[in-house]
Amino acid sequence: MEKVEKISEEQLQKLQEFVGVINKAQNELGGIEMQKHSLLHQIAAVREDFSKFQKELEEEYGKVSISIEDGSLKPIEEEADETNTED
Repeated sequence: MEKVEKISEEQLQKLQEFVGVINKAQNELGGIEMQKHSLLHQIAAVREDFSKFQKELEEEYGKVSISIEDGSLKPIEEEADETNTED
């Protein structure tokens, strides 16, 4: 059997295409993961700001439910303490 030192040009082209597609997909996936990471940080920051804003609203209006549609306020009824002190 004859010793072959190289693959054929057609095989080399096919190999390069496969590797190119895999590398492109990995690069795109990396970019998507970076976007995801950035969005997660943005969400965390917005949630922190939202929590601070909720506290400001509670200081001003007390414990109320606020309609997101029209801003109307509805008091939140506190549940009565139902502990039984009888022996």
